[in-house]
Amino acid sequence: MKRAEEESDPVPNDLLFEIFSRLPSKSIGRFHCVSKRWGSLLRCPDFTQLFLTRSQARPRLLFLLEENNYQWNMYSSLQLQNPYEKSSLVVSADFHTKIHGYTYKHLCGYASGLVFFPNMWLSNRYYDVVCNPMTGQYSILPEVEKYNGNCWESNSRWMSKNGFPRYNTCWSEGICINGVLYYLASGSTVCLDVRSEKCKIIIDTKWIRRPYATTLINYKSKLGGISWEYGKDDIGRRILELSMWVLEDVDEHEWSKYVYTLCDDKIVDEEVFVVGVTARGDIVLSMKRRTTCKRFYVFYFNPESNALQSVEIQGFGELLGNMKIFVDHVDDILTMDIIKTSAITEA
Repeated sequence: MKRAEEESDPVPNDLLFEIFSRLPSKSIGRFHCVSKRWGSLLRCPDFTQLFLTRSQARPRLLFLLEENNYQWNMYSSLQLQNPYEKSSLVVSADFHTKIHGYTYKHLCGYASGLVFFPNMWLSNRYYDVVCNPMTGQYSILPEVEKYNGNCWESNSRWMSKNGFPRYNTCWSEGICINGVLYYLASGSTVCLDVRSEKCKIIIDTKWIRRPYATTLINYKSKLGGISWEYGKDDIGRRILELSMWVLEDVDEHEWSKYVYTLCDDKIVDEEVFVVGVTARGDIVLSMKRRTTCKRFYVFYFNPESNALQSVEIQGFGELLGNMKIFVDHVDDILTMDIIKTSAITEA
């Protein structure tokens, strides 16, 4: 006699797709092991594209909270699409995973749902690590020659052949826009076309007044940069001035400049930094640290309407420390097939 499950009709694929596409990638990873049928369905191109499309329609803010013992706790929260309709907002962050290891916080990067931890101290050695912040999967990148005190020697022949500057100072994390990687180095903007492996150097970076208070941004598919500085207006009020530059023409090195002045009490009374710009064009700022005595806020600023909204983020429990945030985080299950290494994190 056949078993009951063999006699019953299986759940249609389109219904399974509809259910699974609403789940987080961590759950999808576990369901791969339920059966051969589920594993095959969850890896098929139709489902992976559906999952990615739905994730892109609901982008999230990704939080990396660094504790004093160099433990990185990873959370995400809903990224508000129109936060300016209400006077006050509260959003809860969901915990995903954590990883132990010291690294340079200001150089941590993000692309395609993955976080890059440069030169992270793990197991008594330094590694370059790429991590999926939703599942805890990670991969250690191949080793290259390290800094020798004068310049970076990694891939030196390839760098020389393709026109890379051998600068020993990187001023910012990189940002990838339409297949081109940009980063600031020793007074110039370096542009690397990932597909052709060709490099351009933009020398005219006079807009970088304070390199370590500057964030590279993707402003409507154009490279931009925002620097910020506190000051006072004509009547003595404390203000935060944002200077945004947008690269209009890469070949001609043409930049457009915009200046915005913010005087909201929650912003001027705190030490904040620019997180980035959402795909909708909102500038996102955040408090630098989570402390015991103050609520934690992120701020949305729309440069076109001059609207500003503060959003309280809850859900971090008792954890305190420095905060690193990325905008437009999209959960992509394809990264589970890219990163195969066993997790070094604790869920």
